[in-house]
Amino acid sequence: MQGIPHVVPRWMLADEPESNMPQPDTEWTIRRADAEDAEAVWQIVSHPEVHACTLQLPYTSLSRWQQRLARADQRGDCFLAACAPGQTGDVLGLIGVHQVADSPRVAHVRTLGIGVHPNYAGRGIGSALLRSAIDLADNWLNVTRLSLGVYSHNQRAIALYERHGFVREGLSRGLAFGHGRYLDSIEMARLHPRLERTLAEQRAE
Repeated sequence: MQGIPHVVPRWMLADEPESNMPQPDTEWTIRRADAEDAEAVWQIVSHPEVHACTLQLPYTSLSRWQQRLARADQRGDCFLAACAPGQTGDVLGLIGVHQVADSPRVAHVRTLGIGVHPNYAGRGIGSALLRSAIDLADNWLNVTRLSLGVYSHNQRAIALYERHGFVREGLSRGLAFGHGRYLDSIEMARLHPRLERTLAEQRAE
């Protein structure tokens, strides 16, 4: 089947919750990620089942993430980390809220990138991170458009984004290369109701 990797990472597949792990309704601790979290973040994004679903290459260096987290404010980025309930230590998942360009004309737009450690997939961490990023965008950054890209074979992630109000806007064919194949990316976005109303008014003019 075109665009599907030879081996589909297991975290994309439905699995039964393990009894000794928190369930999807768990109240995960969400906090800002900083340079001290670089090693934990690096271990997540370097995991074969995670980097395969991003634009990251295997064997990404730790120093790259140290620099990226340390310079987040300068770049206009914000990283949020998910930790175990009631804790602020080990990072189990991460979401990045990124500027699309250094231009005031797109100041209302951000892109998202998200990753969850495979050992904790399906436990609600992705939803908790998305809710926090949406709250940050809506209520603090005055962002009215959130966008992201997701590989077309990653149905689990697509369903997650749709549950949080993201809609499909287009398809980028052969956008990336991985697992020895070219991969298609579905472009998705969530618009704040205020932007939806403005666009509807403009179309009616």
